[in-house]
Amino acid sequence: MTEFKYPTLLKLGWDRQFEEAFTALERDDLVPGRVAVENRDNYIVMTGDGEYMAEITGKLRFSVLDTADLPKVGDWVACSIFENDRNGVIHEILPRRTKFSRRTAGKKTEEQVLATNIDTIFIVQSLDNNFNLRRMERHLVMVYEGGSRPVVILNKSDICPDPGAYVARVKSVLPGIEVLAVSAYSGEGLPNMSQFLSEGETIAFIGSSGVGKSSLINRIMGEELLRTQEIRLADSRGRHTTTRRELILAPEGGLLIDTPGIREFQVWESTEGMDETYSEIIDLSADCRYSDCTHTCEAGCAVIAAVSEGRITQGRYESYLKLRKELNFLAEKQAQKGYLDSKKRFKEISRVIKRYYKDNPKRRF
Repeated sequence: MTEFKYPTLLKLGWDRQFEEAFTALERDDLVPGRVAVENRDNYIVMTGDGEYMAEITGKLRFSVLDTADLPKVGDWVACSIFENDRNGVIHEILPRRTKFSRRTAGKKTEEQVLATNIDTIFIVQSLDNNFNLRRMERHLVMVYEGGSRPVVILNKSDICPDPGAYVARVKSVLPGIEVLAVSAYSGEGLPNMSQFLSEGETIAFIGSSGVGKSSLINRIMGEELLRTQEIRLADSRGRHTTTRRELILAPEGGLLIDTPGIREFQVWESTEGMDETYSEIIDLSADCRYSDCTHTCEAGCAVIAAVSEGRITQGRYESYLKLRKELNFLAEKQAQKGYLDSKKRFKEISRVIKRYYKDNPKRRF
């Protein structure tokens, strides 16, 4: 096997696919690096020679059609570096293998990429009032859609009289998903998480505020690296301790990405994600009397029959319908946005052409 040209990057997640993509750029003046932190106007990029503060080129900034195409935490980039002042410039973004994204909060129909090139995503909930299967399903849809492997982490097992019952409950609804009950406070179950922390593997933590994502990372790192806060006991609600996404190199191998608590999680797009998360409903759809069955009121609907017989819970069925309705509405909004964006771009091109011929009348045909 051919040796890697950049072996020092292997611990940061570098592999053959990224090396081939970087080599194809044919830019000997650039070096590969991985985005560790995304600030408002610059980035912290990890390279084989340490960390650099980097900005993107004007060409890259104005060539992208959407902010989702700008560098994000986890991205591999090609950059020029200035060793004297530890600064750099990002010129290119290498193709992403996976990503985790959502629809931006509010009324805008835009994608917000939270992190990229993630191997495993820990969907963290806590065994208090935060536990919510429906929210877990929503997170799972987007993890599958982005191409990462999901693992459910049930934190705060130390305050739960029967963590095993919750693990069984999750597995009964989401068969095939690995579920771990742990405690960042006591350390219970944490060794079971170490199987995912191998060199070069990237793990992201997602979940609501107060579930203990930062506390779990501090445990893994062996130090209070990330700030944490107590949650309100009355309702198990926590404040946003983590305010930005950050890629952290774990001492025993692997890379960790902490993310701010997600209160509003609107799905961005999902085809495979819905199929994977609600596989039993998708499989039953093949037995419906009508090929275009909506599973809401049709006679001969195999899904409705399964709900009536208790083979699918009412809550899971309603969650499926709600997400499907949300995705159909989103698809319409995306199509409308695409049309308006194309119309706007055509107007801009027309304006430039008119201005050019106005300034250069002799070039008219």
